[in-house]
Amino acid sequence: MTMSVIALYNDFETGARAVQALVDAGFDRKNISIVANNADERYSHIVPTTTTDDDDVKPGEGAGFGAIVGGLIGLGVALIPGIGPVLAAGPLAAAVMAGVGVVAGAATGGIAAGLIDLGVPEEDAALYTEGVKRGGALVTIDVDSEEYATRAESILNRYNPVNINEHGAIDAISTTPSVTTESTARTQPIQSSVNTSAPRTVNAGDQQKLQVVEENVKVGKREVQDGTVRVHTRVTERPVEEKVQLHDEKVTVNRTPVDRPASTADLNTFQEATIEVTERHEEPVVSKTARVVEEVTVGKEAQDRTETVRETVRRKDVEVEGAPKTTGWADYETRFRNNYNANYASTGATWDTYSPAYQYGYQLANDARYRDYSWDRMEADARRNWEAGHPNTWDKFKNAIRNAWDEVRGKRY
Repeated sequence: MTMSVIALYNDFETGARAVQALVDAGFDRKNISIVANNADERYSHIVPTTTTDDDDVKPGEGAGFGAIVGGLIGLGVALIPGIGPVLAAGPLAAAVMAGVGVVAGAATGGIAAGLIDLGVPEEDAALYTEGVKRGGALVTIDVDSEEYATRAESILNRYNPVNINEHGAIDAISTTPSVTTESTARTQPIQSSVNTSAPRTVNAGDQQKLQVVEENVKVGKREVQDGTVRVHTRVTERPVEEKVQLHDEKVTVNRTPVDRPASTADLNTFQEATIEVTERHEEPVVSKTARVVEEVTVGKEAQDRTETVRETVRRKDVEVEGAPKTTGWADYETRFRNNYNANYASTGATWDTYSPAYQYGYQLANDARYRDYSWDRMEADARRNWEAGHPNTWDKFKNAIRNAWDEVRGKRY
């Protein structure tokens, strides 16, 4: 498959530098094109006055823009109606100068026609053409692989191409980077390449391949940290108050005047003596004991949950016009109902319950992807697609789906 990488620059000098970078990177000159406005004929001196069998730059031509661009094939100047004089070189020049003599003439091809032939949409081709008309330079390179297309894009983007999709970019000749890769499946030279925006013609012995593309969804999972719980311990103080009953003993001495005769007992105590009396009192004594009053346990609980992930997938189908007419659903519905009545009506399930299964089998049998498939080869795909819309019901409806498949394919159990 050949792809064309296209970039529009503000002026010829920038475009020529981009061309030189492509050549320096090893891209073949014969695959590189440049088209630039030459209204004041400032670039006419680049056009060679003599022909040569060698496309390489000759000694003495220098390393300037003339040497690089002059080494491209098909270099010439043409007068294009509505645009004016343009300098064109490379494969694109053949389309630009179709029907034009070198230096002067009336073009029957033109820039837009050449770009459309490369597979560029007509609207984009008109924008590129307008860019050249306003003084820009168009650079294209043909490559035959995605790897080389990526390399070419990277090189062309270094020189700040114009973003044709940005509003007003062409009017202002913006410097927003934009490189376009147009892909065309061509087996002919570039000037007769397949037009992607018009009906394609296949010559005898040739083939055109169209891919049916379908997206699949793969759902995985990753661990995400939600938050962290930290448990701290700290010591606090608080005042407490408690009443206690205390006992005090205090010595008292009382003297009382007495005037009476001394008795014998009094006389017997008439000697020296000492009496001691001790005072006592109670004071509070504080002691503390520690008790465990609560336990805090820190741990983690794990649980599994099921979450439904919904996504949209795309599919590119290929529609074939004029293909042989296939038998429609209505032609088979009676047979499908008979199979339902014979096998499933007694279960209490209605026809409306089983009708989607028969329709699915009918669609599978008419699906071009499975045209050459046996049931065993196709069943895994059929089950996966059915379960996507009817979870956990394949075993229940599989036989009805198989019956529809066999009916349409002309088979029987």
